[in-house]
Amino acid sequence: MQAKTSPVYQIFEQQHQDAKTLFLALGKQIKSKKAIELLMKLEFLELYTDLMSKIHFETENLGNDLFSPFKNLKKSLRKTHHLKLVERNLKAQEEKTTLKYDSYREYLDVQKKKIQKEAFDLVVGSTLKTWDDFQQKSLQSSRGIKPLMINTAINQLVQEELEFLHRNLKTPMESQSFRDLFESLRKIIMLENLLIQLGFNPIFISQIHEEISQLKENLKPWYSNHLSFQALSGFLAEKEEISKKYMDWIKELKEEKKSLSSEIEKQAFELLKKVLV
Repeated sequence: MQAKTSPVYQIFEQQHQDAKTLFLALGKQIKSKKAIELLMKLEFLELYTDLMSKIHFETENLGNDLFSPFKNLKKSLRKTHHLKLVERNLKAQEEKTTLKYDSYREYLDVQKKKIQKEAFDLVVGSTLKTWDDFQQKSLQSSRGIKPLMINTAINQLVQEELEFLHRNLKTPMESQSFRDLFESLRKIIMLENLLIQLGFNPIFISQIHEEISQLKENLKPWYSNHLSFQALSGFLAEKEEISKKYMDWIKELKEEKKSLSSEIEKQAFELLKKVLV
């Protein structure tokens, strides 16, 4: 008699199907909205493989083996998302100042074409067999898993993220620390929501869960600023002469980043004190 599949696989299966549909759409044309949607699906699917790896700890590199065919695609789609944030920042700046940054917009358009081509090549260079193999292997890994094993594994993954932050977050925080914080909070929220979706008790009380979600939301402006500062700095590095409007903007971004960093750093350490008691 074949072992039953875990309820967590049913959630995986829906996410996998949605991801495959988006993948097929991107095989016709790369569009930022669908690329970002697929990125979000892949983030969940990768988290699922981490969960399976934690449950089947006796199988070395299980999570990495399951998700490895999608790592380059995920990385490429993330570039698409990042560029979209930079484009939004440019639009907001033009609306705020009523100035035009045409040469910078042209620079971003060139970057966009490169990024979209990279993503498109990865999509059309892959096959549906990769997705089907991934589904079959995930199905096999989910058989015979007892509820307590899932609950324990999710709690372990959340604890690992918190311990990682406790070890690595130092004041003053560097740019990499803010990115690590965002990624860890994203994973913690996904794991907590998965736990609730499966009918288990949440790890955190509702107030702490809200504070974690709020800190993640507060990190989004920081991330947008950081990416915009990087992109604009790259553009200006190619210029022999820089006009005043660009000098003013890069200075403004730098000051904004300093202000955002200070506030988030304070919130992050206050939250860690609460969740690491």
